[in-house]
Amino acid sequence: MAAATGRVGGRVAGADEAVFRPVRAGNPFEETVERLLQAIKLGVVGPGERLPAERDLAARLNVSRETLREAIKALTDSGYVESRRGRYGGTFVNERLPKARRVSAKPFTREQGADVDDALVLRYALETGAAEAAASRDLTEAEIDHLRSCLAETSAAKLADYRRMDSRLHLAIAEVSGSPSLTSATADVRMRLNELLDAIPLLAVNLEHSNHQHEAIVAAILAGEPAAARQAMQEHLSGTAALLRAFLT
Repeated sequence: MAAATGRVGGRVAGADEAVFRPVRAGNPFEETVERLLQAIKLGVVGPGERLPAERDLAARLNVSRETLREAIKALTDSGYVESRRGRYGGTFVNERLPKARRVSAKPFTREQGADVDDALVLRYALETGAAEAAASRDLTEAEIDHLRSCLAETSAAKLADYRRMDSRLHLAIAEVSGSPSLTSATADVRMRLNELLDAIPLLAVNLEHSNHQHEAIVAAILAGEPAAARQAMQEHLSGTAALLRAFLT
């Protein structure tokens, strides 16, 4: 029986492990900021939720508490988090997050160069494999509930929240694949992908189509049909890639 992907303080343990992993020694401040932003932008810690306690978070990221405080200050100044004092204090994600920076699509593509195709190919390899692996496992009740909850939240998301909830659903699929390494890699590539997605408009018709595809992916995973889950994810990712290429080239 697979290990449960349980909730910890409103968050999911597998996602916590994916984003709050040790940073490399070279640029501890920059990578700490990156990890915290990843947790927020991918919906691992949602608006109004509290980040892990400072002592615990510094240990998990393998950075000094001074470095962590500097990173939190940077995010506070940027409007992502706020610190609260008192018995129930801590660092909380703001209810209203800064809007994603919109850039002109074609100049952005020239700036990114081959990174666009690289990110899309990597995403395809990771996420089709994650869907297939998830459907191959005997999921726990906690994992099933987690998938269904993320699917429902994405389907009901308002336009302003859709990117974050969509990211959270895709990360949840990686989580229930049973591979922490795959979850971490999926989180990283999703951050790269979101930079590309932020350069194109959100289209209501496309989001409706995406929601139907999400339902098909999750249904195949819950039914224990690896080939169908991989195929459904492949169709979904191909549609997103086609839309990106249409706007970015």
